[in-house]
Amino acid sequence: MSADRVTPNEIEVEKAVLGAMLIDNDSISRVIETLGNESAFYNSTHRRVYRAIVALFERSEPADQVTVSEELAREGDLEAVGGAATVAALASEMATAVNAEYHAKIVLEAALRRRLIDASTQTVEESYLKTEDVREVIDRAESRIYEIAKGDLGKGVVSLHSVLDETFEAIQRAHDQNEDLTGVTTGYDDLDQLTGGLQRSDLVILAARPAMGKTALGLCIARNAAVKQRVPVLFFSLEMATHQLAQRLLVAEARVDFHKLRTGNLKEEDWQRLGTWTGKLMEAPIYIDDTAGISIMEMRAKARRAQSDYGIGLVVVDYLQLMTAHGRTDSREQEIALISRSLKGLAKELDVPILALAQLSRAVEQRPDKRPIMSDLRESGSIEQDADMVMFLFRPEVYKIEDEEGNTQEGVAEIIIGKHRNGPTGSVFLTFLGQYSRFENPELYRDPLEI
Repeated sequence: MSADRVTPNEIEVEKAVLGAMLIDNDSISRVIETLGNESAFYNSTHRRVYRAIVALFERSEPADQVTVSEELAREGDLEAVGGAATVAALASEMATAVNAEYHAKIVLEAALRRRLIDASTQTVEESYLKTEDVREVIDRAESRIYEIAKGDLGKGVVSLHSVLDETFEAIQRAHDQNEDLTGVTTGYDDLDQLTGGLQRSDLVILAARPAMGKTALGLCIARNAAVKQRVPVLFFSLEMATHQLAQRLLVAEARVDFHKLRTGNLKEEDWQRLGTWTGKLMEAPIYIDDTAGISIMEMRAKARRAQSDYGIGLVVVDYLQLMTAHGRTDSREQEIALISRSLKGLAKELDVPILALAQLSRAVEQRPDKRPIMSDLRESGSIEQDADMVMFLFRPEVYKIEDEEGNTQEGVAEIIIGKHRNGPTGSVFLTFLGQYSRFENPELYRDPLEI
């Protein structure tokens, strides 16, 4: 930075914001919502005073020049800010708090500019180091810029007041709509009832053995979220090409036999249904990336851009074990652990649910009881640790398992919730229509079975 450049700051506006908070406590929540913690303030004295005001606010105590001075003294900061006279001077800065929120946005803009300068400087320094992998430098640079673009000042301490406000609003919306759903819908009534939907910032694992239909179920959930809730969905397909996924989506929606479509043996009514549903699916906000062997670093970059461009509300990954972790790891287990941990971090960063499909180990095949259990998660126990919810897909007909009366269980699909960090575990049942690669709500309602 050249000598004649001044670090962006708005000292006088910072004073105005603090003065407004001191004379009108009703403005405090609006300022906190805009600025978060004290890091938005350039002046160290202002940071200390703001921190004291927030502490009083969170204890539901009044914040004025007397109580703020006492709070500063309690924290050992009163002398550092220049004594009670400094607080009194701030309180006299403003006659009204009517512009507090507007002034807070000016303070925020200056803080974001400082962060942008810091991020750019750090990226320049890293770029000069030949020991640094250039792709990792790019990833870190993107991460810094993404956080700045979100207006996130690294709010290590977030007001419980603001979090509870947001939480209550979500509960209120669900109540007003007479729904049990607080997250993204899966499209399956019993599953939504048991889970409340796919929750923001959650890593949800959908695991199964090959041929169970996990890709089909992942696609159905993506479609249901996009069509029923208009939630933009980003689908990472590491196994199938984009056109193959499009075919599957179309077949499932139009209810056209997949084998007939692939062989071209379609009737006139099939063509009509395909034409109708092609138009409807084209309106669904589903975005597909079919990069084979994508690394977690590449996925993170693409997901950030997609959320910025399209407002992504759900990410689906098909499937976890086909991903790669950038950099060297000593074992495949360590690589999967890094991928799993990174997916959880990405879910929190984007504040959206990530539904990651996963392959189960062959241990399932060695047991008389073929229903999956947590230890069947392939290659790493870290998946179980990182996941907020683990769902297993199990279809008895794959193993030719009959029911208690000796009947085949064709079309029966069980979703086993093996882990649910914030709710109950249990099982729900779906109907699988194999010719359409489609899962549906069962015709006969069944209560969720508690495990």
